Amino acid sequence: MSDGNNARSTAQATLQQVDAQTINEAGKVLAVHLSYRSRAEQRGRIPANPSYFMKASSSLALTGGTVERPAGTELLAFEGEVALVIGTAARRVSVEDAWGHVGFVTASNDLGVYDIKYADKGSNIRSKSGDGFTPFGPALLPAADINPDALRIRTWVNGEAVQDDTTAGLIFSFAQIVADLSQLMTLQPGDVILTGTPAGSSVIVPGDVVEVEVADEAAGLSTGRLSTTVVQGEHGFASFGDTPKITDKDRIDAFGSEEAAGLAPAVTGKSALTDDVKAKLLSVATATISGALRKRGLNNVSVDGLLATKPGQKVIGTARTLRYVPNREDLFKSHGGGYNAQKRIIDAVGPGEILVMEARGEKGSGTLGDILAMRAQVRGAEAIITDGGVRDLSEVAALDIPTFYNGAHPAVLGRKHVPWDYDVTIGCGGATIQPGDIIIADDNGILVIPPALAAEIADEVVEQERRDSFVFQMVKEGHKIDGLFPMNADWLAKYQQWVAEGNGA
Repeated sequence: MSDGNNARSTAQATLQQVDAQTINEAGKVLAVHLSYRSRAEQRGRIPANPSYFMKASSSLALTGGTVERPAGTELLAFEGEVALVIGTAARRVSVEDAWGHVGFVTASNDLGVYDIKYADKGSNIRSKSGDGFTPFGPALLPAADINPDALRIRTWVNGEAVQDDTTAGLIFSFAQIVADLSQLMTLQPGDVILTGTPAGSSVIVPGDVVEVEVADEAAGLSTGRLSTTVVQGEHGFASFGDTPKITDKDRIDAFGSEEAAGLAPAVTGKSALTDDVKAKLLSVATATISGALRKRGLNNVSVDGLLATKPGQKVIGTARTLRYVPNREDLFKSHGGGYNAQKRIIDAVGPGEILVMEARGEKGSGTLGDILAMRAQVRGAEAIITDGGVRDLSEVAALDIPTFYNGAHPAVLGRKHVPWDYDVTIGCGGATIQPGDIIIADDNGILVIPPALAAEIADEVVEQERRDSFVFQMVKEGHKIDGLFPMNADWLAKYQQWVAEGNGA
């Protein structure tokens, strides 16, 4: 054991360090907007393809330095990231060959001032390119000696861990990012690519110390901790240019969430569908829930015309959505093959979630087959809903996961559909569904419940179901409908006594 530790320490000690020459050789600093699933889910959107911005090479800095928060600003945020340093020139390289053009990997901190972000119009030039806004290092890990799919990225603020993720959580691999950028430009030796940050990025203030580390723990290699101290700057933004301006959205983006930003959190499906609310909604028929929705003016919240592979089974969950557009051969060529939107959302859906597909009611092609349905089942999804066709229907029906569908068809996806995007607002079976909406389905139908109404509807429908049970029992015993359904004052008093006696619990 001690010999292994000594060998590891020796290997670590001989790693090349980021120095002034490393910075001088960086002709370009390129950065990915969103690349970790944890961050994308926090932002509420999962991109179909990587997108980028550039930072000034003058923003690069060594470990142990300081970064100024400009005077008149308050939203300086850190982003711990894995930085790639290009080793050999890359131009139009394939994904398979791309990693061979990476020379080193190190830690980085993609700092930015959200107070001025509005003025950049997406470029991030002013908000992200300040002097010292891209510290990176301290050690350079040889790309050939590490596993890019198993790196651990961690960030600490004042010694407290605030980010901890691995590159297994990437939406886009490092090789894909390098290959994609090389389509546009020649990546030169020394160029730096910042590969995005996981969830946990937030605002820092003068006096805070931020540390970032990247490690291949299996290989026993670590960059060491990249340390940066925040100081208050004396100079702000002059009036002859754009000056700081903050919106609530800027605060949320900078802090990472509405709660962290001190703003009232929006009601989401996951937060609204508590165990108590879920139990209450599952205890009643969708017909009862439909009545409660109608009372609130919501008459177009049913997904109509679908069949079920599991009759008699009730499901509930929050919506993840997938949208198909009508097939066009050139668009299917660019969006239909490979790891397309359909496969990405299937790989993303999980416990407590229901995948809902918009297929425009088109039954002339499959939108799902047994392999992808099995993948959703393995991922723990509650159900699949599509207003399009299903291939391999007998195999899909044999799975444990319930599927609601519009018909069977043997044709593959491309006959009628292009998988276009996901986690967007869609229309399915005549109903509009947004990501995070609560979906409940049984033999009576499929309903969409706005998350903000879930708790009050759950309470109301339990009471309504109890009243309906009482009325049903009275009718069964021979009582007339008049005055009972709906209940007049006399019957209401009898109902309350019935409940007090412990009935209808």
